[in-house]
Amino acid sequence: MTDWLSLLKTAKKSSIIDKNLKKVRYELNTGQELVEEYNMDTGVLTRRAWKCTGQFSNQEKWDIEIGEPEPNYDSKGDDVIRESSGQPTVSRRNTKTNLEWRIRNLPYPVNTYTVTADTDEHCLVVRTSNKKYFKKLPIPDLSRLNIMLEQANVSFTHKFNTLIIAYQKPKQLLDFERALYEEIKNIEPQNQDAIGSNFCN
Repeated sequence: MTDWLSLLKTAKKSSIIDKNLKKVRYELNTGQELVEEYNMDTGVLTRRAWKCTGQFSNQEKWDIEIGEPEPNYDSKGDDVIRESSGQPTVSRRNTKTNLEWRIRNLPYPVNTYTVTADTDEHCLVVRTSNKKYFKKLPIPDLSRLNIMLEQANVSFTHKFNTLIIAYQKPKQLLDFERALYEEIKNIEPQNQDAIGSNFCN
């Protein structure tokens, strides 16, 4: 925990308040840029995104680690409406007690699925007994803190063609999140107009 927490504590940080969200931008001494959003009512991290620097584009792009992906826009800034492919899509969420994944467009009954904690590859492995779906879900939250996976922490449900996977947060992760949030509470938010355009929206 110490190395990752120290890296975030020593990073150059700025923040803004947007309604009930506190958005924090980190400029890490590794050269990476990270944006996190916290619900100020609950203290829960709702979004984490890493800045991707494209070699042939000046446009900022973000790799969404936690939270829903950004909608696609056309050159006029309008939503691009596309017919759904029906392919399974994965999104990450975070709660006070669990790390969660939602895999949409999976129509099979709940007894079709198995979710296994792979300690060697440090990920969750999703399989279906009909061999129609296979997916590895990395857990960078635990990898950064060198926390081993435990099968007992895994649970899942299925409804509305969506497989919902939960991994109960171990004590080490909960301790880290509390320590980091204490750090974040002390970051004075800057003026929205001055730096809002520099944040991942």
